[in-house]
Amino acid sequence: MSYFFKIYRRNIYGIIGTLIFHILLFSAFLLSDIQKKGKIKEEAILIEFPDELLEPENNIIEKEESKEQSEINQSSVNLSNVASNQLSVERSTKSVNEYVDNEYLKEVEAARKLVSDVNNQLSKETVDMDDIKMPVQTTEGMDPDSIKNVIYTGESNIVYYLENRYHVSLPIPVYLSQSGGKVIVDIEVNRNGKVTKAIPRESADVSNDELYNYAKTAASRTIFNSDPDAPVSQKGSIHYNFIAQ
Repeated sequence: MSYFFKIYRRNIYGIIGTLIFHILLFSAFLLSDIQKKGKIKEEAILIEFPDELLEPENNIIEKEESKEQSEINQSSVNLSNVASNQLSVERSTKSVNEYVDNEYLKEVEAARKLVSDVNNQLSKETVDMDDIKMPVQTTEGMDPDSIKNVIYTGESNIVYYLENRYHVSLPIPVYLSQSGGKVIVDIEVNRNGKVTKAIPRESADVSNDELYNYAKTAASRTIFNSDPDAPVSQKGSIHYNFIAQ
């Protein structure tokens, strides 16, 4: 222990000197650093603000409410548009269906009329008037003065006009057709009493052309009394009143 104490006393000044040296050196460094900091120039501090300042909270809330209301209004408009479009489509579909139905009915009616016309035409082409059988009224054995030119009276009748002549054989076609109407046939008769020409007159009262054919055939088959003093071609007419069956 005394040995260490002797060493300590022998070197005490050197240790103190070393400590003082280090303290001075540290102080110098500290002062130098303080001087450097004192020489630092003050620089302006720049604070950047955004182009649009933050809006107050009330404005934000109002904008959000306005946006929500706008979205609600837009939804209402969209729903209204959807309903309107649906109604328009339904009306359009209904109109189209009605148009299609009307056109279909027109086509059906036109087809029926065409079939009827074709059948009528075929019946005209296939019916041979020479094969038509008709009742015949004769005056054979009768007193000529008692013979009248009015064959029937009532709804159905046959009347002829031929001066100073009377019928010997008169076909009766008035019950042959299902249609009704009055047909007048202009005739020409020779001296032997045979009808040489028979032309039916057109009439608005006649709706079926077969009446003209029946009347013409009946008139052509009619036979009148012979008269050598009669004109070579005596003109007259026969009136047929057809009754619908």
